[in-house]
Amino acid sequence: MLLFFTLLLAVGIAQSGLIINLDNGELCLQSLQCKSKCCHRENGLTLARCAPLAAETQKCSPWHLYGVYYHCNCEMGLSCDVKHTIVGVITNSDFGYCKDSNDS
Repeated sequence: MLLFFTLLLAVGIAQSGLIINLDNGELCLQSLQCKSKCCHRENGLTLARCAPLAAETQKCSPWHLYGVYYHCNCEMGLSCDVKHTIVGVITNSDFGYCKDSNDS
């Protein structure tokens, strides 16, 4: 019975926006929590917050497993033009610029 109430409380908290569906500016631990799907931090010493996706010609990070970015992914229809390096993939330091995937 206690498990049922705990589960019910967890679902209620999640739907209220305390864990998922967070607005820009709210603290996050993982990009999946944000409405924008970008959990962003300025550097390794700052707290991560939900942020808008990068627009065309803005600096971006490609998708990675960690889920917290120094630069957000690109908006829908844009791609992050970046040159991947082994060190950059491990340290999350491969950055590029958003470009229209239809442009040649």
